[in-house]
Amino acid sequence: MKMQLVAGLVAGAMMAGSIAKAEETISAVHAFPESLIYTKSFLSFVDKVNEAGKGVIQIDVRGGPEAIGMFQQPDAVRDGIVDMVYTPGSFYGGSLPEKDAMVSSNLTAIETRQNGGIALIDDIHQEKMGLKYLGWFDSGVCYNLWTREEPEFDDAGNLKVEGLKLRGNAVYNAFFTNYLGAQVIDLPTGEVYAALQRGVVDATGWTQIGLIDLKWNEFLNYRIEPCFFSTDLGVIVNLEKWNSLSPEAQKVLQDVAIQHEADSVNALRAKRDEDFAALDAQGMKVVSLEGEAKANYLAAAREKNWERMKGLMEEHPMGTGNYDRLIELFYDADADK
Repeated sequence: MKMQLVAGLVAGAMMAGSIAKAEETISAVHAFPESLIYTKSFLSFVDKVNEAGKGVIQIDVRGGPEAIGMFQQPDAVRDGIVDMVYTPGSFYGGSLPEKDAMVSSNLTAIETRQNGGIALIDDIHQEKMGLKYLGWFDSGVCYNLWTREEPEFDDAGNLKVEGLKLRGNAVYNAFFTNYLGAQVIDLPTGEVYAALQRGVVDATGWTQIGLIDLKWNEFLNYRIEPCFFSTDLGVIVNLEKWNSLSPEAQKVLQDVAIQHEADSVNALRAKRDEDFAALDAQGMKVVSLEGEAKANYLAAAREKNWERMKGLMEEHPMGTGNYDRLIELFYDADADK
């Protein structure tokens, strides 16, 4: 009987140990199709987590916008339908306008992780939306205007947009409409190729990379410099799910996310250089604003976005208490000099 009792205790201890060390799993979706460079970056992060987290934590990717619509994904992760989403903050900017600090940023996730900017964004996500902001991926890449026809400039060197059929979206409409005075046609990413093909639009804002992945270079022939804004792609996790994870699982996810923030900055800058070289070889022409017109263009992109952010923050219960701090942490005035 003693031997049976000891055997039972040992077996029970072993079972308890196996339960305590059971591998946890979280589900995930991504906003864009797998063919896009940004999605590839996220899937690289997933691979890193699943390698580092063997026996502790695994990410189960359920797909992209074909699984859950890209604009429905932020609500889906907030409501616990899926545990993790990789998406632009702009897709839920109505609920969290503070994300515009990242859009207007001239810093990367490396600097803003160090100076406390990402920690503040995480706090705001948790308080406002019940989400854990895990990491700002693929930062350090800015936007250009891309056009089918050669851009025109007025006598002062400012870009003329009269008659331009410009595709817009929530990321840059404050700049396009309030400063450039453009009449925009809002279209999701997945519909732009067909719109260019049919002549519905003949210009769009887009990041420095990814044009070739989307095949928009088949129709767009000019890149306007300087670039403006920053990507605001990040990983958000349902806060209840995050809190339910073991400390070991949380550490794997957070450590890999911080490393991927830095890795993706370097990887995407290299990709940008490759894309620019390929586009140049295909005949893409670059035109640039100069002098005061250039300075005004960059200032307007930043300040019109800040105006939008402040106006939306005023409509929320938390108000504008974080406004000045966000600008301080995500914008370095000396970097633009």
